Amino acid sequence: MRRALGLTAASVAVPGLAHLRSGHRRLGAAFLAVFALLLVGLLVAALVLSKQDLLRISVQPRKLAVVMAGAAVLALWWMAVVVTSYLAVRPRRLSTWRRITAGGVVAVLCLVVAAPFLVASRYAYVQRDLVNSVFPEAAPEARAAAGGGTLAARDPWAGQSRVNVLLLGGDGGFDRYGVRTDSMTLASVDTHTGRTVLLSLPRNLQRAPMPPGPMRERFPNGFRDLLNEVYQYVHDHPDMAPGVKGNRGATVLKAAISEILGVPVDYFVLVNLYGFADIVNALGGVQIRITSPIVYGLHNDVLKQGLHRLSGSQALWYGRSRTDSDDYTRMGRQRCLLGAIARQADPLRVLFRFQQLASATKSVVSTDIPRSRVPDFVDLAALAKDAKVTSVQFVPPLIKTYRPDWALIRATAAQAIADSEAGPAGETGGGTAGGTAGARAPGTAASPPASPAPSGHGKPAAVPAPVSLDNVCQYS
Repeated sequence: MRRALGLTAASVAVPGLAHLRSGHRRLGAAFLAVFALLLVGLLVAALVLSKQDLLRISVQPRKLAVVMAGAAVLALWWMAVVVTSYLAVRPRRLSTWRRITAGGVVAVLCLVVAAPFLVASRYAYVQRDLVNSVFPEAAPEARAAAGGGTLAARDPWAGQSRVNVLLLGGDGGFDRYGVRTDSMTLASVDTHTGRTVLLSLPRNLQRAPMPPGPMRERFPNGFRDLLNEVYQYVHDHPDMAPGVKGNRGATVLKAAISEILGVPVDYFVLVNLYGFADIVNALGGVQIRITSPIVYGLHNDVLKQGLHRLSGSQALWYGRSRTDSDDYTRMGRQRCLLGAIARQADPLRVLFRFQQLASATKSVVSTDIPRSRVPDFVDLAALAKDAKVTSVQFVPPLIKTYRPDWALIRATAAQAIADSEAGPAGETGGGTAGGTAGARAPGTAASPPASPAPSGHGKPAAVPAPVSLDNVCQYS
């Protein structure tokens, strides 16, 4: 029995060995040939596929389905190797106790060889479910426009020099009605260099210009409430977004912020801040440098000054607390928190906490980035991770939130993007012609100026320079 179990165990590493030793040459040769092909395929994949290729595969549902099926088939195949290997070399006569012992050993070997493949299949299933749950299917015309061809392979952004994503933080909760977008930041990313500009607008911006259509007709002199109420207002009034499928509140808010900043807004990502703590916990916390004590909670707890690793709950309070501070200080902390998470979400940490992170993400994140675009964003994120990030906050004294100077806001946004494209010491950013701030995406017409007039008087205010996120947040 020992010899039989030994050959069976050896067949886990060299499939077909037990069959060859027992005289079942054809079956043994077949198992060995399949194993050799698997090794060759693995070697070729290791030589051909880069880390970035693997990341792209991880966000494509069809390829993940192939991984799921392939891993399951390999698990079954390897278990078949183990079982048939033992059957080929088992002794003819064994006592009942020895048969039970041998059967237990074979079962353990089956579990050992199948476990890695079943885990891989499970990970692929969870990831596929996450991608399908968070990212919507693109419309047929959008898929056709973004589809294959040599140009798309060379430049997936089809000559678009920048992609602008609106990052929204909502305050929706079980004990609150609706959602107010208390955090609104436009991330403008150079598609060639990854250099990023963060343009943050305050929640209490008043008289915001509305995009052409029902909203401007109803509010010709600007929205009657604070900017963070636009999202919920449109949800409560479907007639303000006729024909819009999906998240109409975010669609209209994208257009409104495009009017305010003077740049196109391509996509949005909305994170429910009350579920944001789950994402931070799934990542194992986030390290933040606190520059001054932050009072938070019902019991006036304090996040002390210094470099700390914050739990999900603490990170939420770090980004939400206004005790002894104001909206604008909070905006700065939110900006630092987003940057810290992006820096610290390394692949190994994500892998070990993957299922917890996927579950948290599905429940708190929504977006209009189509699934077909996600692999391109994976590549763009790799560029942006090590590129320079600058930011501008549109807060007092730069602007007056109760009477904003829209011309100054647009000029400041345009200058910040132009400076980012120029790079350090005048280095060009690699963008295509016409890719400066204020340029619309190809095929997108600029809307006419909004009705609310700029509030500046006399000489125009100087356009402030954007600041480096590294310098402001002191990550290290």
